[in-house]
Amino acid sequence: MEQIRLSGIVKSYGKIEVVKNLDLTIAPGEFLTILGPSGCGKTTTLRMIAGLEEPDQGVIELGDRVVFSRNDGVVLPPEVRGLGLIFQSYALWPHMTVAKNITLALKEQRLSKSEIEARLKTALELVQLEDFAKRYPSELSGGQQQRVAVARLIALRPSILLMDEPLSNLDAKLRTEMRVGLKRLHRDLEATTVYVTHDQIEALTLSDRIIIMNEGVIMQEGTPFDIYHHPANLFVAEFIGDPKINLFTGAIKAGKLDCGDLTLPLADEFADRGGEMIVAARPEKIAVSYKAKRGWQQVAVEIVQPTGADTIIQVKVGDTHLTLLQSGFITLDEGAPLWIDFDLSALNFFDPKTTKNLRPAS
Repeated sequence: MEQIRLSGIVKSYGKIEVVKNLDLTIAPGEFLTILGPSGCGKTTTLRMIAGLEEPDQGVIELGDRVVFSRNDGVVLPPEVRGLGLIFQSYALWPHMTVAKNITLALKEQRLSKSEIEARLKTALELVQLEDFAKRYPSELSGGQQQRVAVARLIALRPSILLMDEPLSNLDAKLRTEMRVGLKRLHRDLEATTVYVTHDQIEALTLSDRIIIMNEGVIMQEGTPFDIYHHPANLFVAEFIGDPKINLFTGAIKAGKLDCGDLTLPLADEFADRGGEMIVAARPEKIAVSYKAKRGWQQVAVEIVQPTGADTIIQVKVGDTHLTLLQSGFITLDEGAPLWIDFDLSALNFFDPKTTKNLRPAS
């Protein structure tokens, strides 16, 4: 296991600065996911760790080795950094079979034939391609080619894994299975892993820690629990969560947030604050009743979307629209009344000017 450290990393393309003074330390054996929208700098950061891009400024250390330092003139190429790489593109040799694509690097390491065969067998089983060892890439679907690329990384067993959208070309069922496989792989190899994705489900299910990036800057870093339940700012709050978080803007009056159509509870420290505030509530954290309850607020059903295990319910009260999430397969008529209640402990409070969470994770 090796630590990865990035210090003062800056990267620009022309006049556009895509990574801005980035400091990041990834602990030995940690699974870190860099998550963010397209163009946020996440893939560029990964490529700089790999040595495929050179920073304009800063230092990159892998374990006890400095692999890049602009000031000291140190630039180690990718092939000597001891990394395992997998990207969205497959990068398979078209003239080699699946088995040869997977084992090529192992043969260059002069491993024994029995060790190579054992690693090949394990890798093919994990990606469910046991019967495809003798096929060529042209005989595989895009999803199967991506699985070969994953298998090649599995067989290599490096101490540092770098992955950029490795599951993007797989169907939903296989993507779910491969997430389990990648988590098991990380556990078994104890490899320090950097995983880049725009898929929040992948980030939340795989990671020890998540970095949320936007416009080249880290917006928040923390455990999946903290990122989801205690977003540091409105960008993170809106980016994480499916269905999206509910945001309510209102005026603080008599210790509550008056949003016109709805009234929300406020934490005691905000009761005398005055002015406006933004309150955020996750759809699954809003209590729902199908019968009137004292003190609960009535809403009307707009759209019902059963997803199988859960049901997304769009409701409105006056001109205010909000999203609820309930367990089970639910059917409701449009316009049907529901009653909702907000749990104070599940709410997040944001300053409308700075957009920062006023009660971030401790």
